[in-house]
Amino acid sequence: MSEPAPWRRPTHEGADSPYRDAGEVAPAPSYRTLTYEVDGRVARLTFDRPEQGNSITPDTPAELADAVERADLDPRVHVIVLSGRGKGFCGGYDLAASAEGLMEGGLDRLDHRVGPVPREGTVLDASVQMHNHDPAGTWDPMVDYAMMSRFTRGFASLLHANKPTVASIHGFCVAGGTDIALHCDQIVIAADAKIGYPPTRVWGVPSAGLWAHRLGDQRAKRLLLTGDTLTGREAAEWGLAIEAPEPERLAERTEALVRRIAAMPLNQLIMTKLALNSALLAQGVQNSQMISTVFDGISRHTREGYAFQQRAAEAGFRQAVRERDGAPYDDAGPATSNVTDRG
Repeated sequence: MSEPAPWRRPTHEGADSPYRDAGEVAPAPSYRTLTYEVDGRVARLTFDRPEQGNSITPDTPAELADAVERADLDPRVHVIVLSGRGKGFCGGYDLAASAEGLMEGGLDRLDHRVGPVPREGTVLDASVQMHNHDPAGTWDPMVDYAMMSRFTRGFASLLHANKPTVASIHGFCVAGGTDIALHCDQIVIAADAKIGYPPTRVWGVPSAGLWAHRLGDQRAKRLLLTGDTLTGREAAEWGLAIEAPEPERLAERTEALVRRIAAMPLNQLIMTKLALNSALLAQGVQNSQMISTVFDGISRHTREGYAFQQRAAEAGFRQAVRERDGAPYDDAGPATSNVTDRG
């Protein structure tokens, strides 16, 4: 067998590699919300709460950021792939217990800084957030923003990683799940999957602030002014995803793309991503995220937002969502779009 071309050699191998004297990469920790493995030149991050629809908890952004950084620093890895186990990619924030489920503790894990960080009495103190979300009290939007922006900061690690990131989506990617997926450099989605942000109908604004940057003004507004969703096939047609294979071919088509990316020299991948990201960031992504995160907090503290929260407390969050998505929307099952039906 002939030797590979010199530009195809593994980055960490060879007498002329800057990593030649480096030791073995330490194994990844055991995460609560996802698994991490390195397969050749590919780091595979997989959301692993299938019974909860891989819903987002305070652990998710911190663990995702940690796993992305781990892959970004590993000289063996050329590309990072994100997917989900179970019936779907990610069903959004874990709010089934209550419309303020995030306030039940665990907020301390949102701080991504290294070393001991004081949390009691800060915006990461659950009691602070509970008091700030009391409808009978005064809501401070910046206390809310300081907490919620840390979720987006964790998700944005996918965009700001030096190495390319690919989302492989099946089943559903809705609400907060899109805040994660839209930060990836490439999206491959099953043709029958469902993607969108229904919470814009009440009690939510997508804090990632990426929809207009990914879709353009009119198409982003078409989705977010209605809360409608796209099928994976429509997402590819609209330019939100790069490909929408039939569900049985999703893994195959994702691997085909990943294999082609991974064959590139690592430094070429980093330079290319940095160059292309410079154009995206020049559009004002960070400003969009700041504004969207502030408005997301406001949407939960309007008359309508409080009414939705109260209904969720009375009837359960799932029932409140069913009522939110009823007439005039009448959303169908997870494999059905309501854009072509109502567009």
